[in-house]
Amino acid sequence: MPFVLSWSLLEAMAMEATIVAADVAPVREAIRHNETGLLVDFFDPEALAAQVAEVLARPDDFAALGVRARARVMQDYDFLTRCLPEHLSQINQLVTTAPPIRLP
Repeated sequence: MPFVLSWSLLEAMAMEATIVAADVAPVREAIRHNETGLLVDFFDPEALAAQVAEVLARPDDFAALGVRARARVMQDYDFLTRCLPEHLSQINQLVTTAPPIRLP
């Protein structure tokens, strides 16, 4: 069972792909069902196959999911505006004896 969020998932979302993914905690961190992607039961391969077939049969009906997925990634996972500043903030909190690392 997956236990971490995949960067590949975030990259696919950033490319406005329509995502069909397992409904597990790490994935739910990034995808909201019917908003930024489609989630199916991890233990139900038939449901996964049916959902993928539905998306492939009617891609236009699901295209808005990809657009919203990209917006979500840009809002919450963008490297320069979200991830790097948070990473540096945490480092600076741990190492208080040195001057803080700042973004250029």
